[in-house]
Amino acid sequence: MFYIDVLGIVAFSISGVLIALEKKMDLFGILIIAFVTAVGGGTLRDLLIGHTPVSWMQNITISYIILGTTVATILFRSKINYLRTSLFLFDTIGISIYTMAGIELGIEAKLHPLICIALGTMTASFGGVIRDILCNEIPVIFRKEIYATACILGGVTYFILLQFPIQDNWVFIISSAIVVLIRLLAVKFKISLPRLYTEEFEQ
Repeated sequence: MFYIDVLGIVAFSISGVLIALEKKMDLFGILIIAFVTAVGGGTLRDLLIGHTPVSWMQNITISYIILGTTVATILFRSKINYLRTSLFLFDTIGISIYTMAGIELGIEAKLHPLICIALGTMTASFGGVIRDILCNEIPVIFRKEIYATACILGGVTYFILLQFPIQDNWVFIISSAIVVLIRLLAVKFKISLPRLYTEEFEQ
């Protein structure tokens, strides 16, 4: 679980740094955005299941990883040709990993599958919600884009695959890939949830 968390931390830290750079923040602002993006969802998850102190407070390595990732991303930002594409990619990787990590911790806590899926979705989404709020953006989860829905469908896939004789590692990988695939297809083909208001109301 620790190595899985590291992958999510790195992916979300990079997405936080990229959006902070896009907003032209100073070094301190960039570090804060990277930090809250990386650990915001995990902090909420740990509080909800009673794991206190929360994981990043018990393991200083997490802070070092965020700091190192932030510095590396800043140094190599000139190598990134398409900022928005990179932000989208790392954000998508982050939510897929964090969704499954949250689900597995929910299973360890002996929670109902539906609660596990909700826990995984919150783990994946709420770091990005805090990031977007601090960057004066409407959080992606509240927009028309498929975001939390991808996490939910990935979680459902996880529990379906558990019913078959498949190794746990492959269940994790396949379910994570489903989250990424759904998000990529939704953006590419402009698939979104139905709107509850008319164009006239929007204007």
